[in-house]
Amino acid sequence: MSDWLIETHELAALLAAEPNADRVVLDCSWYVPDAGRDAREDFRAGHIPGARFVDLSDISDPDSPYVNMLPSAEIFARVIGGLGISGETEVIVYDAGYVSARIWWMFRTFGHDQVKILNGGWRKWLAERRPVETGDFATSTPRNFPARLIEGRVARIEDVRQVIGHGGASIIDARTAARFDGHEASGYPGVASGYMPGSINTPWALFYEPAPSHRFVSPERAKQIFAERGVDLSGAVITTCGSGVTASILGFMLEAIGHSDWRLYDGSWHEWGQQPDTPKLTKPL
Repeated sequence: MSDWLIETHELAALLAAEPNADRVVLDCSWYVPDAGRDAREDFRAGHIPGARFVDLSDISDPDSPYVNMLPSAEIFARVIGGLGISGETEVIVYDAGYVSARIWWMFRTFGHDQVKILNGGWRKWLAERRPVETGDFATSTPRNFPARLIEGRVARIEDVRQVIGHGGASIIDARTAARFDGHEASGYPGVASGYMPGSINTPWALFYEPAPSHRFVSPERAKQIFAERGVDLSGAVITTCGSGVTASILGFMLEAIGHSDWRLYDGSWHEWGQQPDTPKLTKPL
């Protein structure tokens, strides 16, 4: 399995054996606005003992017209450092859905590779009846987190236009088939439906085992999925989705199979779908 993953039994053993290690377990659960749920309230109702909480909104660009965009290094450093995380801290992220890969990508994009995802996340932890803590996390002493943007991790709209016009990379889209095909609304008011020319629909949910596991599929299965979808892994890949969150899952699975030549289109469909001059294709019903 991927070196970027830690299993629930492994984390439980670490917490018991090394309670004072420079390690932060970070709950990054997050829901789309129309889900009608509050991730911070869910955290207060129950979380892994000693965990801290980060809201994706607090580490996204507050000035961008596009949702969930990568923030400045300064914003990321301030929020993450405020959680008691330094450049030497081991970070283990988990969630109740599908956001952990985005946080993993953000840490790595800002130069911090000491980060892992809890395989199966909160749902697997609960299913195994492991210890649960309630209430807010204890206030952390702020630490210096030296965020620096690593070049080559982010694809921008100009890069995607270049690939669509001239090739040079595969574009894979993590959205559901209905959204990709244009048979379902984009999920954002004012944003058109459809897909980019040449992009390959590779829904993010394919890469998770069903309940109660919720674990990522094996690298061997991930390779099969990419092959079944017709993804060319002989060269560069750009991952995209609705707002740059589930595109991280595709990137995470590319890393799991040893394919490191990939970038995440941060604006994703939320940006592409709002441009008057970007080609947007749909499939007939």
